[in-house]
Amino acid sequence: MAHTQAAAAPLTAARPRLRAVAPDEVAGLAQVADFLPPGATLLPAPPHALPTLPGRPPMVGYLVLLPADQQPPAHLGAPAAQIEQGPVTIDSVQRIASVDGRALDLTYLEFELLAHLVARPHRVHTRDQLVTTVWGYGHVGDGRTVDVHVARLRRKLGAEHRHTIQTVRRVGYKYTP
Repeated sequence: MAHTQAAAAPLTAARPRLRAVAPDEVAGLAQVADFLPPGATLLPAPPHALPTLPGRPPMVGYLVLLPADQQPPAHLGAPAAQIEQGPVTIDSVQRIASVDGRALDLTYLEFELLAHLVARPHRVHTRDQLVTTVWGYGHVGDGRTVDVHVARLRRKLGAEHRHTIQTVRRVGYKYTP
């Protein structure tokens, strides 16, 4: 069932996104069709639209198209209006992140990164995964971009809560409330 959750990830974004998957995940995507809402379409993405990562096999991408008047159902992981994990609260409707009730002044990407980490506590995210999911498939850059944004987030969380975003050496980051 892990493949189903991974494939449903594009539906949690506020705008349609292309999610690149490894070739071994493709088989699991066939099961996703059973969970798509009526009228949704799962289309293969053109290969030129996918990122290429050095030393990794080429990715396969799928785009989930939903009718404009249709919201993703809750069982597909539609974003909750408010997520509270430990001291951090994310209000995705008003796009406000707060720590211990104090609103944080975040840029668009800082908010997206924090919301992504808080929605998946204790899960380790590689820098490449974060670049692909938060910045999007068209981003040109490297993992240092993630490092800089995490440093800014930690600074804005304050000395008391900066430890909630933990570094996993040589891998990436995780949020631990």
